[in-house]
Amino acid sequence: MKLEQKYQALIEEAQRRNLPDVDGIQLCFQVLSMAANIDRDCAALLAPHGLSEGRFVLLFLLDVAPDGLAPNVLAEQAGITRATVTGLLDGLEREGLIARHANVNDRRALCIRLTPKGKQLAGTVVNQHSRWIAGLFGNLSVPERKQLAVLLERVTGPIPNAAS
Repeated sequence: MKLEQKYQALIEEAQRRNLPDVDGIQLCFQVLSMAANIDRDCAALLAPHGLSEGRFVLLFLLDVAPDGLAPNVLAEQAGITRATVTGLLDGLEREGLIARHANVNDRRALCIRLTPKGKQLAGTVVNQHSRWIAGLFGNLSVPERKQLAVLLERVTGPIPNAAS
């Protein structure tokens, strides 16, 4: 795997300084480089549809909720603030992908639903995105995927506090 230039420079400096466990440093930078590549490719796949990752997540959540969801539920499920979800919903509404409706049980509350245009886009993008994500590890066998999952879980277990 080709590391980003900044990480390659840091590894070379770590080697020059004879820092302990340069292999561990390199593994960390490999994971960071892979994550950056995935983020970049994800953004490139979503951009032609006028979507950011945040907007995509909301479409995905609404696509599986035919009765719609309240903005606070969307925020909670997406792991974002209510203010952020409001901004994302404003953009999706401007593009005719979602509609805000009064909640049938509480007219003061809102229920967000996909419009037909939003449903069509969600169906297209969710299928495309799911295939792409599944393909990221397509060159690994099932046992290798399980092993990688176990190893990643071990690494992300108790991450040492950087301030310590």
